[in-house]
Amino acid sequence: MHRLAFEFLITFELKKYSMNHVRLSLVFCALFVSLLASGQQKKFTFVAFGDMPYRVPNDYPKFERVIKTLNQEKPDFIVHVGDFKSGSSLCSTEYFERMHAYFGTFESPLIYTPGDNEWTDCNRKAAGEYDPLERLDVLRKMFYGSDQSFGKKKINLVSQAKSPGFEKFVENNSWTYGGLQFATIHLVGSNNNYKDAGDNQEFIGREKANLAWLDQVFAAAKDKKGLMLFAQADMFYKDMKPSKGFENIVNKISELTQQYGKQVFLVNGDSHRFITDKPILINDRKATLMNFTRIQVFGDSEMAAIKITYDPKSTTLFQVEQILID
Repeated sequence: MHRLAFEFLITFELKKYSMNHVRLSLVFCALFVSLLASGQQKKFTFVAFGDMPYRVPNDYPKFERVIKTLNQEKPDFIVHVGDFKSGSSLCSTEYFERMHAYFGTFESPLIYTPGDNEWTDCNRKAAGEYDPLERLDVLRKMFYGSDQSFGKKKINLVSQAKSPGFEKFVENNSWTYGGLQFATIHLVGSNNNYKDAGDNQEFIGREKANLAWLDQVFAAAKDKKGLMLFAQADMFYKDMKPSKGFENIVNKISELTQQYGKQVFLVNGDSHRFITDKPILINDRKATLMNFTRIQVFGDSEMAAIKITYDPKSTTLFQVEQILID
């Protein structure tokens, strides 16, 4: 491709040239552009999974089989959508370090977004009665110290922490791949750490950051073929009507998706059931938002993954398959 471009440029640098040279150069230029475009239209695959390992130490060998299987699959990248522990297992720094080490054993690039079990639920007695905000601070420092993914192969990430006023939200990351926009957003179960009575300062600050992040990500997707978001929380588990902790976020996603007009996807964990649906309702809840699709992954005792294939010829953009692991 570089050679074709070079011949095109050299032709126009000549002081004397014929119309045949011009025609030939234009052919080379068209071919060069065509080759570039075709390079962005290839199929590619990625994997999403989460809510594992839960029952440790018994689940460690199972999780290692998950890693081995996904390494054999060789997807272009992998996303762990949070909850790398159960809400009743110890939230120790030693456990965090073990999971950090596991993430480094994936062959493909691995991106991770936090779950509630890693911090909001750490004040439970069985989890060690930690301060959730202290655990969140440890999580951010340990897992988000780089502008690159986990995994032996890396991809570059753009963090919201680069945006003035949102420096601490290192966990919100975006990347582009194959002409599409991808992003994680820090939304967690247990009502997104919103409390009907109590201190909601953490929730208020993170919700402000998440709303701004959605604006930024949708703007970045403007010239892309589609957008896929990854989060831990199942925001639609109750009658498809979001609770207070997710209401503003769902409304924002709905508004931006309608303006965007192209396909938008959300991959989440939290409820441990494989689901694909269209859960956002519009026009006073009388119609379905058709260009928004949610994909929910397995989890807990079902230590399986979801393989997603981008197909540029498909009107729905993606094909979803199960990866069942013994």
